[in-house]
Amino acid sequence: MAVVSAAHGAFGPLLGKLTALLADECGRLKGVRREIRSLRSELASMHAALKEYTKLDDPNHQVKAWISLVRELAYDTEDVFDKFIHHLGDSQDHGGFKDLFRKTVRRLKTLGARHGIAGEIHDLKDRIRQVKELKDCYKLLNDAPSSTAGPPAVDPRLHALFADEAHLVGVDGPRDHLAKWMLEEANTSPKHCKVLSIVGFGGLGKTTLANEVCRKIQGKFDCKAFVSVSQKPDIKKIIKDVISQVSCQGGSTKDTSDWDEMKYISELRVLLQNKRYLIIIDDVWSTQAWQAIKCAFPENNCSSRIIATTRIIEVAKSCCPDDDDRVYQLEALSDLHSRRLFFKRLFGSEEHCPDMLKEVSNKILKKCGGLPLAIISISGLLANRPAIKEEWEKVKRSIGTALEKTNSLEGMSSILSLSYNDLAPRLKTCLLYLSLFPEDHVIDRDRLVRRWIAEGFISEYRGQSKQEVAETYFYELINKSMVQPVGIWYDGKVHACRVHDMMLEIIISKSAEDNFTTVVGGGQTSLANHQGSIRRLSIQHIDKKLASELANVDLSHVRTLIVMPSCCVTHLPSLDRFEALRVLDFEGCGDLKDYDMKGMEKLFQLKYLSFRGTGISKLPSGIVMLGNLETLDLRNTHVRELPAGITRLTTLQHLIGYLNKLPNGIGGMRNLQEMPIFVIISQETDVLEDLRNLTSLEELYVDLGDEVSCEDKRCEQEAFLSSLCKLGTCKLCDLEIRAYRGSLDFLDSWSPLPSSLQRFSATSPDSLTNVPKWITPALTNLANLSISLTELTEDGLLALRKLPSLLRLTLRPSKKFFGTVQATSFPNLKVLYFGKPEQLYVSFVKESAPKLEELINMPFSVSAAKADKFYLGIHHLPCLKLAHIVLDKKEATRSECKAAAAAIRKEAGANSNHPAVYFEGEPAEETGGIADED
Repeated sequence: MAVVSAAHGAFGPLLGKLTALLADECGRLKGVRREIRSLRSELASMHAALKEYTKLDDPNHQVKAWISLVRELAYDTEDVFDKFIHHLGDSQDHGGFKDLFRKTVRRLKTLGARHGIAGEIHDLKDRIRQVKELKDCYKLLNDAPSSTAGPPAVDPRLHALFADEAHLVGVDGPRDHLAKWMLEEANTSPKHCKVLSIVGFGGLGKTTLANEVCRKIQGKFDCKAFVSVSQKPDIKKIIKDVISQVSCQGGSTKDTSDWDEMKYISELRVLLQNKRYLIIIDDVWSTQAWQAIKCAFPENNCSSRIIATTRIIEVAKSCCPDDDDRVYQLEALSDLHSRRLFFKRLFGSEEHCPDMLKEVSNKILKKCGGLPLAIISISGLLANRPAIKEEWEKVKRSIGTALEKTNSLEGMSSILSLSYNDLAPRLKTCLLYLSLFPEDHVIDRDRLVRRWIAEGFISEYRGQSKQEVAETYFYELINKSMVQPVGIWYDGKVHACRVHDMMLEIIISKSAEDNFTTVVGGGQTSLANHQGSIRRLSIQHIDKKLASELANVDLSHVRTLIVMPSCCVTHLPSLDRFEALRVLDFEGCGDLKDYDMKGMEKLFQLKYLSFRGTGISKLPSGIVMLGNLETLDLRNTHVRELPAGITRLTTLQHLIGYLNKLPNGIGGMRNLQEMPIFVIISQETDVLEDLRNLTSLEELYVDLGDEVSCEDKRCEQEAFLSSLCKLGTCKLCDLEIRAYRGSLDFLDSWSPLPSSLQRFSATSPDSLTNVPKWITPALTNLANLSISLTELTEDGLLALRKLPSLLRLTLRPSKKFFGTVQATSFPNLKVLYFGKPEQLYVSFVKESAPKLEELINMPFSVSAAKADKFYLGIHHLPCLKLAHIVLDKKEATRSECKAAAAAIRKEAGANSNHPAVYFEGEPAEETGGIADED
């Protein structure tokens, strides 16, 4: 239920803020504490009522209206108290005449504003009283929540069970592949029961695929059954249904009217004890439900099979704990299959589609994004419309509205909404925030989670920081198939996400219903019809007409403002109209230099500010007044110096960009976790020494400099190393040092080592003579290492192979090296990358790098390997998926190069994982004429 979840998003930050205010000096002012306690009590009571409303499947209009009033009240209350705290300022008494004088002057200056706030608090109390009276008057709860009465809903998945095989598209390949796997027997005895788990986004066709696999192989089994679990599983009924289906296929029938759950499970285990059974368990929503159902199916060594379908990756993995089991990630239909399904249902084939409808059909198919359910539902809607371009264009423009209002799309809306309804309120709030981004937008993970934090959606939890909690929410949305991962790194972390167009339509619809976000210029919203205060605004396009509409709208309650790159910034409203902003994102607005950013100093609540990709060269002077700022993103701009007052922003955690000079006093910014890239030799030594005070620093990227005589800057290097040694005892996780000339051997004396270090990169033509002495197994968390070496030796390779957590290794040796990766080396390494593939020959022996998945730019000196008969050893790498080999042809003949490639391909063929092998430098096949001499 969107309206409740978004109201939760409003209450969470407010109640936390009021509690903190009671403990602060501000709350001890005469009369203030009593007012705050009274407000918190009333609002906490309303929050409790909201939690009860989450149990309603279909709340009536009175409930929705009351919740909307409560939500707006919560937002306005938080805004008022934010202004109260800001105008009151620091009320702590540090003693002394100067402090007393300063405090007196401040109170005199803010006296008028404080009187105004007092009036607003009085108005809030009146509103709270009225909202409370409305709830009592309407008797909204009626003792216990219940759904609106009505006939039972039709299961929208029924069509998947009884679909005509002739009408299916894109199923043959996956069906045949999985059917073959299902019938394969393990090489060992006994013949265990195998589980296939099909996981994917709602509407992808998981049930259809499972049913088709079952149809193809069911003749090989003694009995079969299909049961649906759903979000609120009735285990007793599920097991009873299986017994009923199995009994009809030769089992016994009994009177079961007085059986309990345990009796049903026992009976089913008896029935299946000596049978080879095939069971489909459809739509599993939790590991608990799976465990409860799975125990009813005996392990009888008859090669039985179970197929489970789910939208949740974690559940799919829990269904497949054994090596013989398999998780199958179902993908969207290809463009070819999407078109075939769409046109087959409307015209019989694409050839019969009128030319005037082909362009709009392509746009509709793009919106469907390969989702079979969407293609079937929308083609069904179009089948009842005249085959006229204008009519189809209307459908394309109104798909979001049609999902809610058109009976023919009700099934699709229901299926997509199931995933949304299954989310916890905190996740719903975070998901609704994604409606601010346009279709097909790739949403960077860090950008998203830091904005959730800035909005107040995230709280610290059980020792986890807000960043860690927010990232947990991000991965939960991926796990539940609500968003699609983009760019999965070597360590399993996801770089970004994307929202499927159909799910985005659902999110936009629910967000608009709850006035959670407002999108203008993207075709979704007309400001002329907008109701209520605008809380979050995404401007995706703006012209003079829209600028005129915005000029007549109250923007003082906007908490997030996103301006998309396509916008003409000269039409944007002035910043001083956005006094409640927490998030301001100009990322990608290349003409931002033409926008007057006066009023920046008034954004006292701003926590996230991004100028990334805007090309600006100077920051607005008012930025030094943003005392609550936590993130300032200056990447891909021309800003190389910061205003002197920037060090007053002591709440800043992420200061990202590239600076020529670090500001004096940077050591006072003790909350910094990430700071800009800077050139060491361009800094004053006292600034470099001041870095040691940044004890919260987690990420540090520095440039040694490219001056010819770096030796003259030895004192700067030593000052930096001194700070680095101090930071080694803190939280440093990510360190990158790069240089265009000069050595980094001064790092040899780095001590103590940061046990928290997870990534280290040292890159330059001559950065390190050999593997540094400090790289030892004591770096227990080091997962990613990238180093440029003058020379790689056997001893150096020996030091690297003992790193216990190393997942990715990048080597750039400048001298030739011939060596062997020994047994028990690199126990967890997944990616091995070579940056300079010349004059190297490295081979693998059995039990080396057992988890290696990718070999990238792997050098292979043909002349050196000739004596070993071109042995590489990749057949010993059981997890290898990809090998990119660079053949070094120096001192080698053409035939030797061809023989080397053939030998490596033979090794790959002997690898049980069948890795893909690509060669660079392999001689081309001869096409005739005179052959080259060897």
